[in-house]
Amino acid sequence: MSAFDRTSPLEAHRVDRVPAPRLNWTGCGPFAPGADCATADLPLDYDEPNGPTTRVAVLRVKATDQAHRIGTLFVNPGGPAGSGTRFAATAPTFLRPEVLARFDIVGFDPRGTQFSDNVRCWPSAGGRDAALAGLGVVFPRTVEETAAYLTAVKAFGRACSTSGAPLSRSMSTAEVARDMDVLRRAVGDKQLTYFGISYGSYLGQVYANLFPDRVRALAIDAILDPVALVGTPGRGSTPSSVRLKQAEATARALHELLVRCRTAGPDRCSLAATGDPVASYEAILAALKKAPLTFDDPSTGTTTTVTYPQALSGLQLLLSTTEGVDSIADILTWASTLQNAAAPSSRREAAAAALNRAVAQLRSQPTPDPTTAPWPTSPYGNDIEARHTVICTDGLHPARADQWPAAADAADARVPGFGRLAAWEDAPCASTTWTTSDEDAYRGPFTHRTTNPVLIIGNYWDPVTNYDNAVALSKLLPNSTLVSVDSWGHTAFTRSACLDTAIENYLVTTAPPARGTHCVGDYQPFTKR
Repeated sequence: MSAFDRTSPLEAHRVDRVPAPRLNWTGCGPFAPGADCATADLPLDYDEPNGPTTRVAVLRVKATDQAHRIGTLFVNPGGPAGSGTRFAATAPTFLRPEVLARFDIVGFDPRGTQFSDNVRCWPSAGGRDAALAGLGVVFPRTVEETAAYLTAVKAFGRACSTSGAPLSRSMSTAEVARDMDVLRRAVGDKQLTYFGISYGSYLGQVYANLFPDRVRALAIDAILDPVALVGTPGRGSTPSSVRLKQAEATARALHELLVRCRTAGPDRCSLAATGDPVASYEAILAALKKAPLTFDDPSTGTTTTVTYPQALSGLQLLLSTTEGVDSIADILTWASTLQNAAAPSSRREAAAAALNRAVAQLRSQPTPDPTTAPWPTSPYGNDIEARHTVICTDGLHPARADQWPAAADAADARVPGFGRLAAWEDAPCASTTWTTSDEDAYRGPFTHRTTNPVLIIGNYWDPVTNYDNAVALSKLLPNSTLVSVDSWGHTAFTRSACLDTAIENYLVTTAPPARGTHCVGDYQPFTKR
């Protein structure tokens, strides 16, 4: 038995017969000053290397020390459908100087997404928005909302299976991994060096199992359990978002935060002044479940309404960044004050003004300006189509959309609130309406031994990708090392000097940290700063 597994003859045949595209690098202009941009035309179907192609956008930030350059570091920010080009363009803000010195940083927008050729399931944004009007709620609660939601997700699946083709049936993560292997050859690297987060962790896993002997270094953070994502025949009737235990991750992080608030006391955590923080949170959510919270900002006259689903979604979003985590106790305190009719009017007015600002900030997430990009832009933003095309293609899903209400009820019984929030995420993927599929999608096994070790990073308090996923993957991949991090937010990198040092050393040397390495995030709630 060899020390490592090898790329299968079939997979090698698929990708190696595709000529490495010539990347005609040009300046990216104001989109990414100092970076280089290019496009690559890659096979729409790797079984037909001389058939139709799809254009992929690629961006490079050159190594600052070309004399001692090791090679290229490919990066992916997750999503699915996040922009690899934007991620690479901002690499100087999150990668350490030694990594930036020794590697060209390359990101590409996965096929069908962002500045690559876009998958579009409708001729226009107006047609799409009309068809998907029922998705205008975070998740449905009433009979009417549920009926409208189910109508919309059925229309979603049918449109992407027809108008979205042929690109919609060629967007599995396996196709993106094949694209990355061809791009690896295009930049002249014999093996892949890669860093990916969230969905990007799954792209790394698929690459490692398709091309185990082509891995130089592969670091992945915020892990998706590949077996749960793909599903098994026995669990295919459970939504993939439920299989990945996202709700459990959100609830676990929030509960830990509330317990730490209790320990910190009112001097360092405002919510502790309302009583037991866990009980206060449960009372706030119970009231929201009965009726939305509506309040007027006395300084602006603005009326704001927060519903129960919006509150749950907002809390998950806040838990995804350390800045958001830092604000949760105050936000819950303001909500508690506004729900307390007996609170003095001055306190209620101050709470209304503060909560209005917080809600407005959550609802106004910045959108990058696409007009400065060097690649042609699409007629309308296709993020929702691109995201679901990948999710629906990669794994097994329940057959009928009308199975989702029962699945959401069951998930909510296990994890109140957050269970329902997670369960509805992949409702468009019902296999009787989302009928297109990628015959060359990868469904496992995820147990191949790579030439060099894989670095797996798991964050205890990640509210989106459950820490248990990282543990599960570390048991699957025989040549892997797990680093556990006591940190806050979605993903752990850049939040712990200990972890960032481990990632840097690994990428440069390919030597992983010692087994059992444990890091602590630089930010911890309710500590003196």
